[in-house]
This record gives sequence, structure tokens and C-alpha cells, in this order.
Amino acid sequence: MEKALKQQPSNCLKVVLFGPESTGKTTLSRHLAHYYNSVWVREYAREYLQDKWNNERKTCELKDLLPIAEGQIKLENESAKKTDTVLICDTDLLETKVYSEVYYSGICDPILKKNAIENTYDLYFLTYIDTPWEADDLRDKPEDREGMFKTFEDALKKYDRPYVLLKGDKKERLETAVKHIDKLIKNRK
Repeated sequence: MEKALKQQPSNCLKVVLFGPESTGKTTLSRHLAHYYNSVWVREYAREYLQDKWNNERKTCELKDLLPIAEGQIKLENESAKKTDTVLICDTDLLETKVYSEVYYSGICDPILKKNAIENTYDLYFLTYIDTPWEADDLRDKPEDREGMFKTFEDALKKYDRPYVLLKGDKKERLETAVKHIDKLIKNRK
């Protein structure tokens, strides 16, 4: 299982959209992949948990987190083979770790925790809570957006991840993200 949660070597820059639910991560990650004519790594947990909800009417359980993490890294590793420029990740294992600890009283599987900390990315975009809340079958914390945001930011600080805070409307966020990705690309040459 541990090997299934490791990143494979790649030649691309890796950028992660990171933050609480309903803060525009998926929308922005798609726009960025389109802008750079590159690859977008979707959030595996959404499809996994939506299928679970549709078939069993059950929400996420602690036992779901390792299969979710494995599915996410599998998607990331497959997608990284398709680009040598920039890979836009809708999420990462650190996000899964944060959710595990929030929803399960501080508990996180040691294998998930280890790989969440060891896997590396060139830049994180922390999405702020200034976007309207959009309810769906899987979202459930509209009343604690500030607390969740702080938890995500604290994780980035604790593990010394390079990040940029994204605020504003879709256009502002896209412009800010592009500016920072372009800088990474320029420095890479």
C-alpha cells in the first residue's frame, strides 16, 4: 500500500489547488490546465464518494481514505506522464490528511500521513473562502469555513509548503495563479 501512495519521478512542474470545500479549486484547476494547454488531475475523492453516496447513501468513513489517497496518486502519476510543462492538481494527499484529522478527531493513517508529508509539489494555491458556498451531496461544513480555512493554511505552514493565497473572483484568481506559474516556468529554464 505504501508504494501506491508515492509520486513517480516526472519532468513537469506540479501545482496544487488546496483549501476547504467550495472555494473554487476545481474550476480554477480546469482553467489553469486549459490556459497552459496542459493536464488537469481531477479530485479522485469526489467521484469515489459520490459513487458511494449514490449506491449506499453513506458518507465518507475513515476506511475510505487510503483507497481515496491511492486513487489520487494513481491519477497524478498517470497524468504526469502526459506533460513535461506544468501539472495542475485539484488536490493532493496533504489535503486528504487534513480532512482525515478534522473529521476523525485527529486520526490519520500513518501511511497516508507519511506520504502526504513526503510527496512534493512546486507550488500550492491556497483558495480563500470568499467564493459563494455551493451545496451538493458531499459538502457539509458551510458554517465553519473560517475554521477550515485556518486548518488548511496551518498545514501548509507546518510542513513548510510554498504557497500563494488566492482571493477574489475567478478572473483575479486566474491572473494571480498564472503570474506565479509563469515565474516558476521562467526560473526553471
